[in-house]
Amino acid sequence: MTNHDHTGTKVNRRRFLASAGAVGAVGLAGCTGGGTDDGAQSSIGQIGSGRAGRGLPGGTPMAEMPALEGELTVYSGRGEFLVGELVGYIDDLYDGLDLTVRYGGSTDLVNQIVNEGEGSPADVFYSVNSGALGALADEGRTQALPSEVTDKVREEFRTEQWVGTSGRARTVPYNTDEYSESEMPDDIMAYPEEFEGDLGWAPSYGSAQAFITAMRILEGEEATRDWLEAMVERGASTYPDEFVTCQAIADGEIDAAFTNHYYIQRVLDGNPEAPIATSFTEGDAGAVFNVAGAAVVDTASDADLAANFVRHLLSAEAQDYFARSTFEYPLIPEVDPIGNLPPIDELDVPDIDLTQLSNLEPTIDLMRDAGVQI
Repeated sequence: MTNHDHTGTKVNRRRFLASAGAVGAVGLAGCTGGGTDDGAQSSIGQIGSGRAGRGLPGGTPMAEMPALEGELTVYSGRGEFLVGELVGYIDDLYDGLDLTVRYGGSTDLVNQIVNEGEGSPADVFYSVNSGALGALADEGRTQALPSEVTDKVREEFRTEQWVGTSGRARTVPYNTDEYSESEMPDDIMAYPEEFEGDLGWAPSYGSAQAFITAMRILEGEEATRDWLEAMVERGASTYPDEFVTCQAIADGEIDAAFTNHYYIQRVLDGNPEAPIATSFTEGDAGAVFNVAGAAVVDTASDADLAANFVRHLLSAEAQDYFARSTFEYPLIPEVDPIGNLPPIDELDVPDIDLTQLSNLEPTIDLMRDAGVQI
């Protein structure tokens, strides 16, 4: 494999408490997957060192998927430090696969594919978010994926042109030494004025700005402005990113914040006894579920090979890898997330076009107008 680094159904559920005690050594009860018989399980490999107490995943193993053979170039907007081990595992499975991966920012890679035109060497575009996938599709630079690939994922997280491969839920992490699950509001709009504890956030962080974008789309600009101004007025603590924000909760600096779910799990992975847990709001911007995903580029030299590579990202091994190594939500139901988190089907996510979350410019203007320092 050649690596080129170019920069870079909704149900009524209130919230789910992922207590520090329940998480324990992040390899957790309730996370056992597995096939329907011993033969199916034995064909599933596990990428990486694994986590204590977690069984083999369910789903379709790579061994039961079409073999990958030929030359394939993947433009990856997901960093090598996150997905390099997975991509390498896939590459090593097939002697006849000549795989080249070019890493970079998702938006930059979309622009690169567009600028390269019909001469683009890209066969697969692997994006950190749905917005970039939608942008490439809007440019007419993707081609329809086979239904046997897209049908593996819920319809909210796919289109004909791209499919989600792993997900991240917006959550409200909180300090369990100070608050219980029942004390956490289930309405994101209530936090600035009704929650009495110390709040924090990372307004300069892309995930936070996408969260505010969702609020702007769902609640309107006026209500979002009021929310932002209330956050400024109460002096919410500002952090550079959402992992640091979650660590501040665990350290007792603040009582709650707004982050993607996996940052909480990363804190607990470093300290299973950290006093931090996960709260979910209901059907609002605080409960948005976004995805990373992949598409086949319109100029792919072998569209079948490209689509089958994308299929491998939905294999039992890959989905288990996302859960164990990046702490993301797997998107196939046979693989459970890490951290005693509720399955996707139990999350009360809002009805929103995920591709709209990449339209950050009006959001940033609104945040600055409301006095947010970003």
